[in-house]
Parts: sequence; structure tokens; C-alpha cells
Amino acid sequence: MAKFICMTAGVLLGMVAIGQAEPTLAPVFTDNMVLQREIAVPVWGKAEPGERISVSFAGQIKETQAAADGRWMVRLAPLKASHKPAELTVSGKTGITLKNILVGEVWLCSGQSNMEMGVGQVKEALKEIATADKPEIRFFMVPNSTAFAPKGEIEGAAWKVCDPAIIAQNGYGWAGFSAAGYFFGREINKELDVPVGLIESDWGGTPAQSWTPIEYLQANPVLAHYVDEYTRDCNIPKADLAGLEKQRTAIIAEMQKRAVDPGNKGEAAGWQNEGADLAGWDKVKVPNGWFPDKTIYGSVWFRRDVDVPESWAGRDLVLNLGLVDDFDTTYFNGRKIGAIGKDTPEWWTVKRCYKVPGTLVKAGRNTIAVRVFNDYMGGGLPSAPETFVLAPPVGANEESLKIAGEWFRKIEDGKAFPILPAFQNCPSCLYNAMIAPLIPFAIRGAIWYQGESNAGNAHEYSTLFPTMIKSWRDRWGQGDFPFYFVQLANFMPVKDQPSDSAWAELRDAQRQTLATFNTDMAVIIDIGDAKDIHPKNKQEVGRRLALNALANTYGRNVESSGPVARSMKIEEGAIRIFFDHCGGGLKARDSKVVKGFAICGADLKFVWADAKITGNSIMVSSPEVKDPVAVRYAWADNPVCNLINKSGLPASPFRTDHFKGITER
Repeated sequence: MAKFICMTAGVLLGMVAIGQAEPTLAPVFTDNMVLQREIAVPVWGKAEPGERISVSFAGQIKETQAAADGRWMVRLAPLKASHKPAELTVSGKTGITLKNILVGEVWLCSGQSNMEMGVGQVKEALKEIATADKPEIRFFMVPNSTAFAPKGEIEGAAWKVCDPAIIAQNGYGWAGFSAAGYFFGREINKELDVPVGLIESDWGGTPAQSWTPIEYLQANPVLAHYVDEYTRDCNIPKADLAGLEKQRTAIIAEMQKRAVDPGNKGEAAGWQNEGADLAGWDKVKVPNGWFPDKTIYGSVWFRRDVDVPESWAGRDLVLNLGLVDDFDTTYFNGRKIGAIGKDTPEWWTVKRCYKVPGTLVKAGRNTIAVRVFNDYMGGGLPSAPETFVLAPPVGANEESLKIAGEWFRKIEDGKAFPILPAFQNCPSCLYNAMIAPLIPFAIRGAIWYQGESNAGNAHEYSTLFPTMIKSWRDRWGQGDFPFYFVQLANFMPVKDQPSDSAWAELRDAQRQTLATFNTDMAVIIDIGDAKDIHPKNKQEVGRRLALNALANTYGRNVESSGPVARSMKIEEGAIRIFFDHCGGGLKARDSKVVKGFAICGADLKFVWADAKITGNSIMVSSPEVKDPVAVRYAWADNPVCNLINKSGLPASPFRTDHFKGITER
């Protein structure tokens, strides 16, 4: 609530400023920013309608007049890189001066949690933080927000100078500024010796359709269903996303009213007592015991009886309930034995483990009652069934009593709300709130790390992802700017035999996106973690993205990629695969044997294959397949594969077939 009040105050102050005829700049313009070199630089803001505006920077003066709606914009002529901090001045009836501005390379860093993952979460994090005194690298972090129509401004962000205190601060979210973005920018800064500005706009667990303008989704017959399905699930008219915005606003307002506990009416009514009248209570399964199609903001009671052995009577016991979402007051035979509320730090992580005084324990039937108050999303008793136990007295050689199962439940004072799909997963909502307000800030290009959340529809990603890229380029009006992205890492258990994989399908859709002009891909199939969807070697991720940029954008003589399959040719019981990006030649990492290839015949059953390097191609065969028709490489969630080029960069997973995968059957 405090954050909401602060943001509202900021908006009101801005309105007052306009009312006093003071010119304002779009919030992406602040002290410490980096402006893009060598291209025209838009500068824009608001003023009183008709007000004359003058912008001065680096010896240039550009003038304009605010339009009828108060908006104004000028474009600075292309600038040269500058290590010397400068000031930008906006003059109207009053003036604004921004300080400590550099000119260099500006990149947008976007995607989901692997882009969001901060420097404080990577390997050797303390070392990386301690050595992050990089005053020519600047950060701008776009706060997470959603909108159902393009927003004009970003609230609550400012450019900051990179140093150890800034890079890992909590204000940047998940343990600091984007690690992949920072390590990318660090390489660019080191290799080009120019200032680097990094704009982070990402949100963990989000799909690409959330980052794509709604018109582009609706216009594509492959992608239109994302909008249809979301509006259907939200029970609103097909095209009425504005209606969803109103619905969301109303729901949030009502939820905020319900987020304050009005008092324990159930206790006053004796719902915790033995023998209480349970007429009107329903029966539910615990754990959870909540509602499958709605959530309750307010208080819900759960209670059940448990038969206690005679040997436990009069002795202290322990009641375990696991986690509670969000707060609880817990009773045993009518007496309160514990409670966790907002005064408990990080209450959402605190397991409810309460001592039951022996004075309350009797042989035979005893009553447990739990009042749950929910003030944000979810709600209920979510822990695993084995968590719910009444433990025996200390020293008793007896098993705990299991208390998961059937409980009684009753709403005390709560309101039911529909469980809407996550707002941040709504088609276009993140583009509207976290990308559109940046446009047309001058950038060199974008880096992107996302795809995990689209693996369930991997076969569509080869359409969705290029569509998203096109939409950004169209809206920015800066041409086909560079767009470099990370292919999904290896993850999950290794499988012994060739099999289908949604993650492999998604990687292949990413590879197909290389057909989009001015793109490149950082392959990281060799540095993932079977047990962690967020691999910690973000240093190498950033370096490989930087190789994309150094080779393709900045013209450096470096190999930008590992081997990428170009074509195939069937040759006498074998299939020859031709590669681009051989980087001086193909080789097997740490082995004389190339691993990771599979081959199939007309029966479509893939088997492991022999693979022999012949120049810039590989001959793939198997004695089990006399007449091969297709080859796959590294086609698994976590493949065992080792093909690299002599630059040490791994080959991209690929397939030559077009058989239906598991996400399109």
C-alpha cells in the first residue's frame, strides 16, 4: 500500500508541474543516463500546449513547440561517443538540467527470469560485486507493471552508475541488476572503450505473447488464439481488453479493502470449541482445502477432531501444519496455542509448529481448529500431506498422528474472487507497460533471454518470436536494429535414449528465428544445470551475447556463434550435415568421438548414431538404419552433446525433420 501511495504522489506532482507550465521530460531521461551515439536521438516530454521548448546538449540546440495535448519532441543529430560527463538542458517557461550524461552504446535487456536473475545470484557473486566499479556502465531498471493499453510513461525508475553498492541492491529485484545484461555490457565496454547504457525490462515466468503488441497477435492466425483464450478464461468479451483493465482495477480495489482483518468473529462465536455446532460447515480435503475456482480474501476456518492415545493424555504435544497462506490463529480444544500474523518477519516462510500444553491434552477425542486469514492471492493450507501431524510427547516411542485428510471448513468473513490468469501473462500487457513507454528512446539494439514459459507451445514459438521482434522494430521506428537472444540451456535429467522434448522443440524454434534479419543466438547447451532452471554461469552467457554484437554490429573479427546446421544430403546409407559458423573447423570437445546425434528411417524411430567430422560437415549413420531420412542433434531436455567449433563455441541443437512434436499433437 505504501508503494501505491508513493506512486500516486509522483503522478500528482507531475500533474501539478504541468499545471504550473513547467516542461517535463519523459521519465526515461534522468541524471546519469547514456545516450546512443551515431544515430538521431529523440528527446521528448510534456509542457503547456503551445509552449516553446528548447533542448541543449553537446553544442546542439533543438527547438520545438508543445502540441495541443502538451506533448513535444526534438531529435538531436547523431552524437559522438563521449567519456566526459555532460549536461542536457530543457528550457521553456522554466528549465530542467540533467547531469552526468555520457554518450555511447545503449542496449535493451529483456525476457524472463534468466534475464532478471541478478549479479548477486551468479557463481562467484561476491567477487563480481566487489569488482563492479564501472562508472562508464549505467543501468535503468523498468519496474514490473502491467497495462491493457500502451502506457506513455514509466514510473519509479532512474539511471544509476554501476558500482558495487548499486549492482546488487534490492531495488533491482532478484539480487541486483540483470547478470546477463551486466556481463554483456561489461564486454562491450571493455572491447569498444565506450560508455554503455543498459535498460533492463524483464519479468520472471512470463511468455513472449505478453511482450507482443495485441494487434500483431490478433492479425496472425497462428497467434490469435492467445488473445481468445485469455479473454475466455477471464470471462470477458473477446476484444474487450479495456474491459479486463476495468475488471482488474475493480478487483484490486475490492481486494485492498478485504486485506484488513476486521476481527476474529469466529472465536467470538465459539467456532474453536469442542462440540461446536457444525451445521453449515462443508467438508474439504486438507492440505489446501481452499477453492479450485476462486480465492477468498478474508477469513476461513478449518477444524477436525483427532483421537489421542491414553498414554499421551496430560503430556505436551507438537502440532505441525506446515506453511499457511497467509496468517493463522490455531486452537486446541478451544484454547489458542499459536498464531502468525503480519508482525512476524517473512511470515510466508514460517512453518506453523505449535506446542500443545499437556493441560489441554486428554485421552480420546480432541479438537483442532485453525483460522486462516488471506490478504493476497492464493490462500489456505498448502503444505504436503505428510506435514500435517500431531507429534507424540518427547521421548515417546510412538508414531505421530496423521491429521491430513477430511476437515470441516467455513467462511467467517470473506469475499470470493475469481482466479484470473496471472495479469503479467496477459497478451501484450508487458509490452504495453514495460516496452511501449521506452519508445522511441534511441538504442543500438536488444538482447533477450526467454522461452521457458513458452515450451508448452514450442511449435508456435517460431512464429511468435519473430513476430515479437518485428513488432518492436516497427514500433521503435529505428529500422531493423540488432536483436540477439539466448537459446535455452540444458536442464532436467539426462535420458538414455532419443526421445521427444518440448525444450528441444523450443530451442529449434529459436534456431529458426535466425532467419529473421539482423539476429544472432548465444548457444548455452553446455553450461546449464540439470537441477536448476537458472544456471549460475551468467558470465559466459553475457560473453557469448557480446560476441554476437561484436561480430555483427561492431564489425570485429571474432566468431559470433557455434556451428549452426545449414543443410543435409543423403549419401549411401548416411546423412551429411553441412554447417555454418565452423570457426576454423569442427571438433568434439574433450573427446575424439562426436556425441549427441540420432538418426531415423521411414519408421521415424530415432536411434543413437555415429558421427564423423569431414571438413565443415558431419557424416551421420547407424547400422540400425539402412535408409535414413532424418537427423537430430542434442534433441533432449538435457542432451549429452559435444560438437563445437575451434573457437570453442557449442553447436546449436537442431533437427532436419518436420515430424510433429509433443507440443503440437
